[in-house]
Amino acid sequence: MSALRRASNIQASTRPDHLLIAEMVAKGARVLDVGCGDGALLQLLGEEKGVDARGIEIEREKVNACVARGLSVIQGDADNDLADYPDDAFDYAILSLTIQATRRPKTVLENLLRIGRRAIVSFPNFGHWKVRGGLLINGRMPVTDNLPESWYETPNAHLCTIYDFADLVKSIEAEVEDAFSFNARGKRLGIKQSIWLQNLLGEKAVFLLKRR
Repeated sequence: MSALRRASNIQASTRPDHLLIAEMVAKGARVLDVGCGDGALLQLLGEEKGVDARGIEIEREKVNACVARGLSVIQGDADNDLADYPDDAFDYAILSLTIQATRRPKTVLENLLRIGRRAIVSFPNFGHWKVRGGLLINGRMPVTDNLPESWYETPNAHLCTIYDFADLVKSIEAEVEDAFSFNARGKRLGIKQSIWLQNLLGEKAVFLLKRR
């Protein structure tokens, strides 16, 4: 199979945010994926970037799925178990579409930046125009492609906007090394200079952070 065809197959079969996160990770890095799910991102990083990959996942069934893939994943909770990891244990600590489901997002983010020399965090943007419109027109919590569960079924305890997350980053005195928003297909918005437009038009966002 040609390299071009292989790349096309990866693009078609991989979650868009995983592809974007993989661009941020250096080859051969030590990576911890927190809330790694079935291990799809860890496997992508191993195959494409040759990383030393580790994962932590709260659901036993998903841990078993990771182990079945040959991945090094343990069962654990981001809110409680990250404190057990030593400082600078990894080059990157990743939290993909998970921070909004944690009980203490600030503490979790602080631990990511303590454990990893850099942190990569992606999340659904509650400031997107569809969310705003749903609240304005219907007066109810929105249900969208990116936020598909009803309010009483969603695991998301702390939804936020891009503005909110940027404020959190400032509050812990971290530095944004790179950041962008993207749509459901993973296409980046060409408006990097305007956080206002990113917050309005971006369905999801990803931030690459480091300590100051």
